[in-house]
Amino acid sequence: MSRLIEKIDTPEDIKRLSHEDLPILADEIRDEILRTVSRTGGHLASSFGTVELTVALHYIFDAPRDLIIWDVGHQAYSHKILTGRRETFPTLRQENGISGFPKREESPYDTFGTGHAGTSISASLGMAEALLHQGRRGRVIAIIGDGGLTDGMAYEAFNHAGHLRRNLIVVLNDNEMSIHPNVGALSSFLSRKMTAGPFNRFQAAVRDGIRSLPRIGEGAFHLAKRFKDAFKNFLSPGYLFEGFGFTYVGPIDGHRMDELLETFSNVKAMKNGPVLVHVRTTKGKGYEPAEKEPVKFHGVGPFNRRSGQTIARDDAKPTYTRVFSDALIELASSDRRILAITAAMPNGTGLDRFAERFPDRCYDVGIAEQHAVVFAAGLAAQGLRPVVAVYSTFLQRAYDQIIHDICLQKLPVVFAMDRAGVVGADGPTHHGNFDLSYLRHIPGITVMAPSNEEELRRLLATALELNGPSAIRYPRSKSLGIEVTSPIRSLEVGKAKLIRSGRDAVIMAVGVTVNNAVKAAEDLAGEDFNVAVMDIRFVKPPDRKMIIEWAERTGRVLVVEENTVMGGFGTAVLEILSEQGLTNVRTKLLGIPDRFISHGSTSSLHASIGLDSEGIRKGVLELMGISEIRPQILRRT
Repeated sequence: MSRLIEKIDTPEDIKRLSHEDLPILADEIRDEILRTVSRTGGHLASSFGTVELTVALHYIFDAPRDLIIWDVGHQAYSHKILTGRRETFPTLRQENGISGFPKREESPYDTFGTGHAGTSISASLGMAEALLHQGRRGRVIAIIGDGGLTDGMAYEAFNHAGHLRRNLIVVLNDNEMSIHPNVGALSSFLSRKMTAGPFNRFQAAVRDGIRSLPRIGEGAFHLAKRFKDAFKNFLSPGYLFEGFGFTYVGPIDGHRMDELLETFSNVKAMKNGPVLVHVRTTKGKGYEPAEKEPVKFHGVGPFNRRSGQTIARDDAKPTYTRVFSDALIELASSDRRILAITAAMPNGTGLDRFAERFPDRCYDVGIAEQHAVVFAAGLAAQGLRPVVAVYSTFLQRAYDQIIHDICLQKLPVVFAMDRAGVVGADGPTHHGNFDLSYLRHIPGITVMAPSNEEELRRLLATALELNGPSAIRYPRSKSLGIEVTSPIRSLEVGKAKLIRSGRDAVIMAVGVTVNNAVKAAEDLAGEDFNVAVMDIRFVKPPDRKMIIEWAERTGRVLVVEENTVMGGFGTAVLEILSEQGLTNVRTKLLGIPDRFISHGSTSSLHASIGLDSEGIRKGVLELMGISEIRPQILRRT
């Protein structure tokens, strides 16, 4: 028996189905997502929560003429399946496969590329304005989660949209969660005021009362109706959005197909300015393990689809995230000045464990990186030692605040930057490939990169002793499994470490690239080449003395970093050599090339850009003028 989903290649095919068929299609979509994500990993709970919503949107609206924009985009798997990517969906997040997020070059139905929160309303308003300027027909629909409403940019867009009065539709997908349960006054307000209990009973009572009024004139009827509307606005957040100039519709059940179809059909016909449709959904809907543990199944690795148990890896080494978390807890145990801040990522950054130990010293500010940084500045200005734990890619969102509010005032805020370098399957929106470049040129900041877990612990201790701003970047990966020492001892600021000596060239490696550099040097030693390896540790301030010494000794310098080459540590080395007049030293820079890196496994991405041990080995040989890599010519004569 054929499935309905096999007949769907474009949204036009959905419109041929009956209303009764649509819930069946939704179940088949869930099965398709579950089959793939259990194998590839991905964002399961968020996509399961929006299946009916996605089907209804494509049934009522006319994509791609009508433009659908997904905030963040990790809830758009159903959208991908329904827009011509059903057969390629099994390649989700795999190298050369489809992206886990909307991507413009992937499909004309992906009208705006996303991966970070809070952009959908701004982008959709710009698109609505573009349609008007170009005289094109079509509606513009933005889907944003209630977690996205903790992002201040959403309100900037609401404010502008209400001013322009364009025919924009914003769908608020309210599941009371982003990645972790939402925090903040607005989220609490939505949860309290929009639940169906007392508020809905009140609406029903007033409606019945109005209907039962004696016929004492139209004036009394309208007066009673106005009282009902005013009280409704007082009790519901509709007045919040109406204050921005939006017509508020809802809340409606996001898993009731009949409600969704009727509502979107009515909203599609409305052309008197922006509309907000409030849809209540359940994250992980239809898959019991994900409904019970939506945080776990927000971004999950491969798992057993029947039991919901993740497929355990043999490697028991702790992640760098866990190492950071343990170290921060240890240091905070003896220093009450230490506090921690996260922007809606307590689990991803390891601060969930810190919060369990020190609940009054850990702050989740929601998806609000700019606020997180300035909030930390306020804490530091009054003598505390805040640690802002954030993914490298998300810290980009607070660049001005790092400069203006932290570094200009020389405040002792520590940025703990998780997911530095390439992060694998999440792809270009989540790679942390630019932090050394966007931090290194800011006056007064100390920038560090550990090569192993022991150095991460010691660099964190070092950062917390400084009287100015600092940043530590570390990867998503497992650590090396080496033994760590306690108590944690700090390091001398600006001091690099020589891992191995050599006369033919020196590899100056940053962070975890040190380990591949050592492997490359060992391989070269087997070919009779003697190569030194330096663990830089401090990108700023750099160890000028050691850099100059080994550049002069060997005459050949290979810099290796998991950061864009442009403006990274390699640039710092070139600046030092230039200032020193060492123009005869041959240099080569290995790092992230001047392009956005796609998704794929971390190991394959490292190999593709030459940051694995073989790529570093080849870099040294090229630096030495050996261009053809043939074993018979590699040995010294």
